Amino acid sequence: MKQVVFISGKGGTGKTVLSGALSAIPKKQVIADCDVDASNLHLLLQPALLEQHAFTGGNKAVIDPGVCLACDICRNECPYDAITPDFRVNTLRCDGCGLCSHLCPVRAIRMEPQQAGEWYRSETKYGPFVHAQLGVGAENSGKLVYYIKQVAKRIAREQVVDYLLVDGPPGIGCPLIATIAGADLAVIVTEPTLPAIHDLERVSAVTGHFQVETGVVINKFDLNADHTRSIESACEGHGMAMMGKIPFSEAVEQSVLQGIPILEYSRNSMTRIITDIWRAITLLSRR
Repeated sequence: MKQVVFISGKGGTGKTVLSGALSAIPKKQVIADCDVDASNLHLLLQPALLEQHAFTGGNKAVIDPGVCLACDICRNECPYDAITPDFRVNTLRCDGCGLCSHLCPVRAIRMEPQQAGEWYRSETKYGPFVHAQLGVGAENSGKLVYYIKQVAKRIAREQVVDYLLVDGPPGIGCPLIATIAGADLAVIVTEPTLPAIHDLERVSAVTGHFQVETGVVINKFDLNADHTRSIESACEGHGMAMMGKIPFSEAVEQSVLQGIPILEYSRNSMTRIITDIWRAITLLSRR
C-alpha cells in the first residue's frame, strides 16, 4: 500500500478539490481527511456514515463549588485568565496546564479529559472514508490526525488496497507533521500568488526535513505566468517534481457548489490533466 498525502502551505489553494478529483479515479483505495480543523472533503465525496465516535483531547480544569474556599489563588495565578469571578472555568481559555489544580490548598480543582471532537468511519462510491471534526477551540488536532491515520491504515490493511489517499491540513504545524509521517509521497498544491509561493517554501522545508518524497501541483497556473515560472524554478532548485498544472476553470467552482468531484461533473480537458497528475503520482510514489 502506498500512502499519498495532499498538503499546502496555506488554505484555499485547491488541495481538497484535487484530492476529491483523484479519489474519483477507479482504484483500490482508502481515503482519509486529516484537515480536522476544517474538514470538507466529505462535501465532495457524499459519504454514507457507518460509525461515529467521540474524540477525547486534553484535560480541562473543573472546580468543585462545594469544596472551593474562594481564596482567589487560582484566579490570581492562572496564566490564561481562565477562572471567572464566581470561580468557574472558562473552557475556551483553559489550556489544561494543571497549575490551578496544583496550587489549590483544598484540592477543589481536578483536571478532567474533555471531548475535543468526533471522528467518523464512512463509505463512499470511491472507497472507505475516515474523517473527523475538531471542536471549536479544542486542542490536540495533531493527536486526532494521528488517530485518523491509524484507523485508515488499519482499514487499508484489512481490505488490501493499493493506496491510502490523505487530504492533509494547510500550514506547517503539528497536524501537518502527523499527516506526512510515514507517507510515501507528499503532493503540495499551490497557486501562483506571492503568499502561496512563500508558504510553498515553508511546507517544502518541512517535508524535506522529514525526508518525504515531494511533488508539486500548481492550481490555476494560468492566472499569473510570472509567479508560475517562479514556482517552477523553486521546484527545480529544491529537487521537487513538477507533477502537473491545472488551469483556472469555472467548471471546478460549479462542481464544488454541486458537491461533485470535477471528474464526474465535467468530462473535458480537465480529465486528461487530472489523470496525468495521477499517473505522475503513481510513478513518483513507487520510487
